[in-house]
Amino acid sequence: MSGHADPSAGRRAARVAEMLGERGLDALLVETPADLRYLTGFSGSHGMAVLRAAAPEADAAAAADAAPGADAQERAHLFLTDFRYTTQSGEQVPAAFAREIVTGELLDAAAAALEGSEGRLGFDDASLTVARHRRLAEKLPQGWELRACTGLVEGLRLVKEPVEIARIRAAAELADEALREILEAGLAGRSEREVAIELELRMRRLGAEGPSFSSIVAAGAHAALPHAEPRDEPIPPDVLVTIDWGALYDGYCSDCTRTYATGEGISERAREVYELVLAAQEAGLAAVQAGPSGREVDAVARAVIEQAGHGEHFGHGLGHGVGMEIHEGPRLSRTAGEEPLRAGNVVTVEPGVYLPGELGVRIEDLVVVGEGAQEVLTSLPKVLTVVS
Repeated sequence: MSGHADPSAGRRAARVAEMLGERGLDALLVETPADLRYLTGFSGSHGMAVLRAAAPEADAAAAADAAPGADAQERAHLFLTDFRYTTQSGEQVPAAFAREIVTGELLDAAAAALEGSEGRLGFDDASLTVARHRRLAEKLPQGWELRACTGLVEGLRLVKEPVEIARIRAAAELADEALREILEAGLAGRSEREVAIELELRMRRLGAEGPSFSSIVAAGAHAALPHAEPRDEPIPPDVLVTIDWGALYDGYCSDCTRTYATGEGISERAREVYELVLAAQEAGLAAVQAGPSGREVDAVARAVIEQAGHGEHFGHGLGHGVGMEIHEGPRLSRTAGEEPLRAGNVVTVEPGVYLPGELGVRIEDLVVVGEGAQEVLTSLPKVLTVVS
């Protein structure tokens, strides 16, 4: 996918450059796809960037005097890719980055670009393998040392800018429309796999780059598996069917889950579990706002399920952040930290109750956290609906 440069990327790169100096770093290696796209706008599959720390004002002024009309900071950052992305990188990567088309290993070229200087190079130790770390250490010019700085860019991505929220909203609207079209053809008699494939195809036809994750369609007892894989078996009448799906649109993900009945003949127990999960989901949704921690929000929804005697049947967290990746921070769970939710976080609220060998129910919305308010991005009704 190619396109014009994202003006937000250059601003984000400048912000990271300022943070590097604050953390005692002179440069940062960026190679994870989400972080790279966030800072450069590049959507290809093979790229790397080296960001330089922002120069102190006095140094920047001296550099500008030495090279009239030039911006020292613009020359500092480097984007690396191979010949396949010469045109695409030229369209997408902002002027804050010099571009280099590399014929060999990008990692080697990144190290070579630091020749003639010295300092501390930050890297994400959650993504750089031991073997690549060893190679980088061997290739770095003398005078450079490696410093782990996990999550520096990911931390910025936690709070979404308006343009990012608009893209997530568009992804959610697209995904909702795709499922509406699928439901018009009914569920009973079709295989879980058929429904999942058709749903993903509809999303692509509506403009999605693809699904944001492998769609889940699980009927009856199969829905007791939270991450059930769609089967070739036909969906029977009078059972509950859980559908968990999302779209990837313009680089951003959506995530939603709905549970439907395939007939009025579902059991009374199935109806009770559905209403319980809905009550927990609404309670958790109401608790989402800037201020409380993810652990506190999780506890609100979890208490509803525990008080009904189904605590052991709700084993996963209440939700997670969504953005350029389908699972990112912040987390809403029993093990989440004490960090408060912040305005601009985008999170899921998805409690579930899973009765092994019998049934499963999960209901999920995608929510933008606000100051005392929220915006729910997913719009399909949550009242128990029969889709025969």
